[in-house]
Amino acid sequence: MLSAELLLHAYRSSVFPMALEDGEIGWFSPDPRAIIPLETFHTPHGLKRALKKQRFEIRIDTAFEAVMRSCARRDETWISQEIIESFSNLHRLGHAHSVESWLGEELVGGLYGVAIGGAFFGESMFHQETDASKIALHALVERLRRNHFALLDTQWVTSHLLTFGTIEVPRAVYRRMLESCIDWERDFTA
Repeated sequence: MLSAELLLHAYRSSVFPMALEDGEIGWFSPDPRAIIPLETFHTPHGLKRALKKQRFEIRIDTAFEAVMRSCARRDETWISQEIIESFSNLHRLGHAHSVESWLGEELVGGLYGVAIGGAFFGESMFHQETDASKIALHALVERLRRNHFALLDTQWVTSHLLTFGTIEVPRAVYRRMLESCIDWERDFTA
């Protein structure tokens, strides 16, 4: 298992782990780096309609490991058992969090990531029902705004994340953004 100290140091240094095909852990710091600017998060029309329906209940940190395991259920994944155990330990220590979409008593979507200072490092998301992960992402952004976070790191750009206003910034710019907020005192759970 990766120690909490190692993981927190890595994130503070703009580096994150991913399991490689051979089971080894690789460490990454992309250039450019993808972020969703919290002040310009875009809510697509389809998401606005889904939000009005209020179909899902949002819960925080009630099924962290289940969210991780659901995120790992895909043909190609970087979420190994070692990653699950390591981030579950970070969760127990209060640094890793899940935002979950529930339909009744069924977990149908969500995301997880790491919160340090005024930064949230998004790791992965999943859905089993249409719009469930989008609703979780919207809830994450609302929580980060309410709790005065400054940075939402998405690591890389995907076509899905582009619809929410994801942008790329040079690594040097990202590092300055991170350094400016990493030591803030913020409570993700508030």
